[in-house]
Amino acid sequence: MGFRGGRGDNRQTRRMLDKMGVNLEEIPDVEEVIIRTATKDLIIKRASVSQIKSKGADIYQVMGEDVEEVIREKPKYKDDDILLVAQQAHVSSERAKVALEESGGDLAQAILKLTS
Repeated sequence: MGFRGGRGDNRQTRRMLDKMGVNLEEIPDVEEVIIRTATKDLIIKRASVSQIKSKGADIYQVMGEDVEEVIREKPKYKDDDILLVAQQAHVSSERAKVALEESGGDLAQAILKLTS
């Protein structure tokens, strides 16, 4: 059984998927899709995204015309640094993280910023 790509075939494919309990829908108005890895972001512009729902699993199919690759900067601090700043300055981890980002990873400067 082959798919010839015509309009009738698309309807036939949808019926077959419905019988198998698989629901295929295009997600409307997608502007871009960002795939974030530990080292880079892949930004897919003018993306077309389809969601395939099956028993207990969702699958996303992404197609796009323009892909931009952006290398991510590694933070200049670690999770332990966030905890230390939060404890020393008596603030939440979120506030400590922001202070570390603003201080370029300088622990002493981040603590001083939060306590003064």
